[in-house]
Amino acid sequence: MTTPLLVPFSHGERGMADLLGGKGANLAEMTRLGLPVPHGFTITTEACREYLRTGHRPEELDGLVRGAVVALERSTGRTFGEGDQPLLVSVRSGARFSMPGMMETVLDVGLTDALAERLAQRQDPRFVWDCYRRLVEMYGRTVLGAPATVFDTMRSEVLAAHDVASAAELDATGLRALVRRYRRALVAETGEDLPQDPWAQLTSSIDAVFSSWNSPRARLYRSHEGIPDTLGTAVTVMQMVYGNTGPHSGSGVCFSRNPATGDAAPYGDYLTDAQGEDVVNGSRATVPLARLADLEPTAHRELLSHLSTLEKHYRDLCDVEFTVEDSRLWMLQTRVGKRSPAAAFVMAADMAEEGLITEDEALVRVDGNQLESLLHARFDVPEGTSPLVTGLPASPGAGAGTAVFDSATAVARRAAGEDVVLFRTETSAEDLPGILAAIAVVTARGGLASHAAVVARGFGRTCVTGVSDLVVDEDAREARTTSGQVVREGDLVSVDGTAGAVYAGALAVRPSPVAGGLPTSDTTSPALSTTGTAPVGDEGAGTTSQATTHDGVVLRAVRRLLAHADQRAAVKVRVNAETAPEAAEARAAGATGIGLCRTEHMLLGERRELVERVVLDSHADDALARIEALALDDFVDLLRAMDGLPVVVRLLDPPLHEFLPDPTDLAVEVARLEATGAVVPDALPSRLEATRRWAEANPMLGLRGVRLLTVHPELVDAHVRALVTAATRLAAEGLDPRPEVMVPLVSDVAELAAAREHILEVAEQTSRDLGSDRPAPRVGVMIELPRAALTADDLAGLAEFFSFGTNDLTQTTWGMSRDDAQASFLTSYATSGLLPEDPFVTLDQRGVGELVRIAVDRGRAARPGLELGVCGEHAGDPASIRFLTGCGVDYVSCSPPRVPVARLEVGRATVLQEGVSASDSR
Repeated sequence: MTTPLLVPFSHGERGMADLLGGKGANLAEMTRLGLPVPHGFTITTEACREYLRTGHRPEELDGLVRGAVVALERSTGRTFGEGDQPLLVSVRSGARFSMPGMMETVLDVGLTDALAERLAQRQDPRFVWDCYRRLVEMYGRTVLGAPATVFDTMRSEVLAAHDVASAAELDATGLRALVRRYRRALVAETGEDLPQDPWAQLTSSIDAVFSSWNSPRARLYRSHEGIPDTLGTAVTVMQMVYGNTGPHSGSGVCFSRNPATGDAAPYGDYLTDAQGEDVVNGSRATVPLARLADLEPTAHRELLSHLSTLEKHYRDLCDVEFTVEDSRLWMLQTRVGKRSPAAAFVMAADMAEEGLITEDEALVRVDGNQLESLLHARFDVPEGTSPLVTGLPASPGAGAGTAVFDSATAVARRAAGEDVVLFRTETSAEDLPGILAAIAVVTARGGLASHAAVVARGFGRTCVTGVSDLVVDEDAREARTTSGQVVREGDLVSVDGTAGAVYAGALAVRPSPVAGGLPTSDTTSPALSTTGTAPVGDEGAGTTSQATTHDGVVLRAVRRLLAHADQRAAVKVRVNAETAPEAAEARAAGATGIGLCRTEHMLLGERRELVERVVLDSHADDALARIEALALDDFVDLLRAMDGLPVVVRLLDPPLHEFLPDPTDLAVEVARLEATGAVVPDALPSRLEATRRWAEANPMLGLRGVRLLTVHPELVDAHVRALVTAATRLAAEGLDPRPEVMVPLVSDVAELAAAREHILEVAEQTSRDLGSDRPAPRVGVMIELPRAALTADDLAGLAEFFSFGTNDLTQTTWGMSRDDAQASFLTSYATSGLLPEDPFVTLDQRGVGELVRIAVDRGRAARPGLELGVCGEHAGDPASIRFLTGCGVDYVSCSPPRVPVARLEVGRATVLQEGVSASDSR
C-alpha cells in the first residue's frame, strides 16, 4: 500500500503520529472526539522526507493540496484568498516528537494587497492590517530568509513614530505603515517580495516548513533530545481562526494540570485580542487562565470541559493551544505536556491514585534523571548574577565555601570547622582526603567521568570539571579566569554542580527536601545540607528544615513510586561504600548490601605510606600489622552497619604508582639538597632507587589488581585476616555478618585459581586461630578486562560470583584512558557527532555491553545460578541500568547518593521489559 502524502483531519487519528506528526495526529484525534477544531489537512512526513532527499515536493503533492483546499472551501463556505469572507490558512510544522519553537509557522496565508484593501473597506481595518503585517513578517523570515533584526528595527521605528510601546497599540494607519516598511525591507534584504498569488504563498510556505527540519536550532535540539534526523516533519494546513478581532477574542495556552507543580487544576495564560504567537513571545502581559471565566464565561466552561475530555482520553497531562474568536472557542492543538521533575512524580502518583493510569504506567512516566534532579540542593541565585566560570556539571548539588588549592589545606581548614571548595587543575588519588574534606571540587581539566567527577559523585560531593577558562596556580594559591578575575585562597565561592557554574561569594543554599525525606529508617548519617541531604520529616512537618506543603506532596509521590519500583524490581540495588556512615545512609535509602568496598580507599590519606613501606621495604612488618589493625576496625564498623546484608570487599585494585612517591619529585629533592650543600638523608637515594625499580610506562595496564596481590600476597593476608576476624567478632555478638571477597583485574583462570586458593587458606587458618567454625567468605571475580569476559566460562568454574567493573572494562575495550580521553579528545568527539554519548557516562551497548552479555551467558552456562553484579560508574546511570537489567544481572551497586535513582530504574526496567511504556496511554 502506497504511503499517503496528504491526510484530512477527518481521516486521521492519534496512532498515526509517525506519518502525521504529533500535531497532525492530535488534531485528527480531537476532530474524531467532536471538539471544535478548525478544518484542515496534514501533509505527511513521507512528503517531507522526499523533499529533503530531492530538494523538490513530490510531483503529485501540488494536485493533492489543491484538492484538499477545495474541500476546505466547501466545508467552510469560503474561497481561498478571495471574497469578503476569504479562507486564509495557517501552515505549521509538526514532527513525530514535540520540538517546541524549533521549526517554522506561517499564519494568514492567502492574504494579498488587493484582498487586504478590499477587506479593510468592509471589516475592521485594524484587524486586517494586523493580520497582514503578521503574514509579511512570518513569510519574510521563514520563506525568504530575512533576518529577524530587520523586522525588529522596522517595528521599533514605526512604534516610535506613533509613540506607542507595542504593535498591539498601533492603529490601522500605523499597522499599514508597518506593512509598507516591512515590504521595502524584504526587497532590500532578499531581492524578493511577498507573492501576490495565494497559491504561491501556500506552496512556498510548505517548502519552508519542510526545510526548517534541518535548521541549526532544530538539529541541535534533536541531538540533545536523541531524536533521529531521518524522521522529517509533517505540515498542517488549517483554516485560520482569529483571536485578534477585538475585545471578545483572544488566544491562550493551557494545561490540564499545573506542569510546574503537578497540582490537579487547569493552568495557563490568556491574552485578549491576540494571536497565539503573542501569548508565547512575551510581547504583552498575559492574564491567568482563570480570568477567562470573567472575560468569556461560555468559552471558559467549554474549555474546561474539553480539557477534562482530553486528559481522560489521553490519560496524561494535556497541553492545549486555543483561540476565542468573537466569543467562540476553537481548539488549535493538543499534545502530551512537558513537565518539571517534581510535577512528573506528583502527576504520575496522583493519576494512579485516581485510577486514570496503572501503577506500572505511573512508574514508567518518571525516570532516574528526574529523580536525581530532585535529590540535589540548589542555589537561590539572585536575578542578574552571572557565574565566574562554567564547566561540566560533573556531580550535582550546591556547595559554598572558601577556596583552597591543595588537599592538605582542605583537610586542615575543614578540621577547623570551615567549609572549603577544592580547586585543582585535575585531581589524582592523592587528593582524596581533600575531596572528602571539601564541600565542592572544581577542576580546570577533566570530563564527566574524570577522577574528580567519579570520586565526587561517589562521595556525594558537588563537582564542576573541565573549566577551560580557569588556570589553577597552586604555588600562588589562586585561580585566574581568562577574563582576568582572580579567586584567591580564602575567597568565598559557590559551586553549582547541577548547572556546572562557579559563582563569587556565598549564595544561599536551598536543600532538597526529597533527599532528606527518603530514608526509611532512623539509621542515617549526619546530613550534609550542601549536598542535598538535609533531613526533612514526614511530609515536611515538624523539622528544623521545614519543607513547604508542596515539598511534602512531591516527597509522598516519590516514596509511592519508589515503593512500587521495589515491588516490581527483578534486580537488587547495592552501594559502593567504605565507611559505616555511608553504609548506614545507603541502607536507610534502600540499599540491600555493599556491592563494592574498595580496600584502596581505606588506605589513602595518611595510610598511604603504609602500602609504600610494604612495597619498598621488605622488613615492614609493623606497616603490615598497622594495615591489618586499621582494616579490622573499618570492617567491624562496615559489617555492623550492613548486618544481615552482603558486603563485597574488593582486594587492592589501583595502579601501584598511586601508592608510591613520584620518582621525578624525589630526584628533584635529591638534586635540590645536593645543590644547596645540605645533607641528603641516607634513606632518600635508596627510596628513589626503589621507586624507580617499580616505575611503569603504563601503570593502568601494569602491576595492579591480582598481579600486585601475587607479587605482594602479604597485602591479601592482612585484609582477609581482618575481614574474617571482624565477621567472627560480630557473629559472637549475635549479629549476622556476610562478608565476601572479590579478586580484581583477573585475565586468566590460573590467576584466579592461585588467588582463590591463597584467600581460602588464610581465611580458614584465621578461623582456626580464632576457634571459629564459620565458613570462609565467598570468593568472586571482578570482570573488568575483555579477556575475562570472553573466558567467563572458565572463571565461573571457580568464582562464586561475578561483578562487572564497567569503568575499567570500558577503558580496556575502547583502548582509551578515562581521564586522558576526557581531557583531550572525547568532548570533541561528542560535539562533532563522532560519538552520540560519552561511553564513560552511559554504557556502550554495542561494544562493552556485548562483552557483558557474553560473560553473562558463558558464566551462567558453566555455573547455573551464578550471582552477577555491576559495580562500575554505569551502575548509577539510568540508561545503563536499563540495559544491564536486561542482561540478567542480579544487582547493581552505585554510589550512596544514587541509590534511590537506581531503585527507581531497576523497577522501571522490569516494567518496560514487560512491554508497558510511558506512551501506551497517549
